[in-house]
Amino acid sequence: MLEPHQLKLSVSQEHPQSTTAVVKSLQSNCSDSNTMEWELINLDADFISGVTPPSKTELSFHIVVSEDEILTIDGVHPWRPLTQDEWKWLGLESLADHYLGKVNDIPIYSHEVDPDSDNPEGYEFETLWSFLNQVEQPVFYLVGRAKQIVEWHRNHHYCGQCGNVTESSNFDRSRKCPSCKQMFYPRLSPSIIVLVNRGEELLLAKHAKTRGNFYSTLAGFVEPGESIEEAVHREVMEEVGVSIKNLKYFSSQSWPFPNSLMLGFHAEYESGEFVLQKEEIADARWFHYTDLPNRPARVSISGWLIEDFIRRTSSNT
Repeated sequence: MLEPHQLKLSVSQEHPQSTTAVVKSLQSNCSDSNTMEWELINLDADFISGVTPPSKTELSFHIVVSEDEILTIDGVHPWRPLTQDEWKWLGLESLADHYLGKVNDIPIYSHEVDPDSDNPEGYEFETLWSFLNQVEQPVFYLVGRAKQIVEWHRNHHYCGQCGNVTESSNFDRSRKCPSCKQMFYPRLSPSIIVLVNRGEELLLAKHAKTRGNFYSTLAGFVEPGESIEEAVHREVMEEVGVSIKNLKYFSSQSWPFPNSLMLGFHAEYESGEFVLQKEEIADARWFHYTDLPNRPARVSISGWLIEDFIRRTSSNT
């Protein structure tokens, strides 16, 4: 492993123009133990969330966030976080550091950096959208967690009530205004998503603001004062004008675009004809489960709902 004084010597005396070569050498020589640890990690089983970092550790993982983008290492697939050495020698100044938790006693941090900074050689910032279908689901959730915590901290640096600088808590994920005592927690927006069926047909819609030509399930935010179930009935009626029955909870998913918690349901059609909410829905149709249009990827809960219905229906026919 390269020592700090050896790294400086290789840049300043032996090869003053070979910064890129030094970065690649650092990535290959300084990160072997951490990389091996990451490859063996089971995030689903072993990640423990936390807010108080350890005082000192020999190994650590680092997720670097610049606005809505995540730092990736050129040529490294699938994505992994930076090791302690890689973060140390990256050359980017951190605006804020956040302890996310630990996995196998190795701490994981997220760091906010200046979006106007130049990309370090050997690295590139990518949008979180690009991580879909590229990494395993637990890794996607971890990166989404890092991004959301960075955004929460940045957006609540000042108190929204009196304008004073807020302070981070030492015992939970919150910021507090020392002047007016207002508390600020990471924002989560509860949202419903529902797949409506009519026998062997699925109600799928093309959303007015969606990129690409595909049909998906119906979804919307929960409003103050209503239950999750009430939100499902309201959203379906508002968006396509039909009534539903026999709601059945399916599953949930963290969806960091920007901070939704998706609560998924199956439901059965009861009555009504399509009356579309044009601001939200460009088209809605009934599709037989054996003849579906382009639809969401299986990494999203909308894709899970559709796949679950297909599996159950085909097994009964």
